[in-house]
Amino acid sequence: MRLIIISGRSGSGKTTALRALEDAGYNCIDNFPVVLLQSLVHDALRDPDQLAANIAVCIDARSRSLPRFAEILLALDRMNVDCQVIYLDAQSPTLVKRFSETRRRHPLTNATTDLLQAIEAERDLLENIADLADLTIDTTLLRGRQLTDLIRQRVVGGNRNGLSLLFRSFGFKFGVPVDADLVFDLRCLPNPYWVPDLNQLTGRDAPVIRYLEESAMALEMFEDLTGFLERWLPRFEDDQRTYLTVAIGCTGGQHRSVYMVEKLATCFRGRFADVLVRHRELDS
Repeated sequence: MRLIIISGRSGSGKTTALRALEDAGYNCIDNFPVVLLQSLVHDALRDPDQLAANIAVCIDARSRSLPRFAEILLALDRMNVDCQVIYLDAQSPTLVKRFSETRRRHPLTNATTDLLQAIEAERDLLENIADLADLTIDTTLLRGRQLTDLIRQRVVGGNRNGLSLLFRSFGFKFGVPVDADLVFDLRCLPNPYWVPDLNQLTGRDAPVIRYLEESAMALEMFEDLTGFLERWLPRFEDDQRTYLTVAIGCTGGQHRSVYMVEKLATCFRGRFADVLVRHRELDS
């Protein structure tokens, strides 16, 4: 059987992620108590009809026994369960805005705790789950459909026999993605933004690619990044990592980072189980 544990702060998209798994054939349970995880798995393993089942549970800050999560996860590992922890999060101002727009009540708000305080407190309550997550997804700039597609591609459709590698471009002026495992800064490279004919293009367009590949610095950066990743990605894979996100940033996330992400993805495609590409500022 396969068990997916979804967690994260309220408003980060847990319901959307759970719905995507349900649509993919998972038996889904929302607001599941941490302390009952072992019983759930034990009962499923005793039932021959459930041995090949896919189960997804959502755990949030209301669950009791959150401090025992690491202990229970270790027990599940000893039961030889294919278990993965997916943690969703977003920037606090985005979560505040989402609650304000939907008029939903945050589960931790009360007479003495306002919305922002509840959102910040929730981070502390879920810290041990976040630290143990196999995959963290930053939903700050993701729409519901984009999150659904990401869950389908990386969690449902991903090859679980190797490393799922995501290359993501972003703009530093919009913030560093919170789900990045490795972050590289390309702002030292020549910027096509200041070339009038290239300003409105992106790093996927041929004129921008030609401009950057005429720069010795851009080619040196690519060679250095390739060398680093060729050396260290297999080490992450040997450490049983299932997911890894490499974030490549430039100022606006339109030219240099997009170009480099496409080039790196082409280089590593076929070497790992899955190689995906996301351009945060272009796709949002």
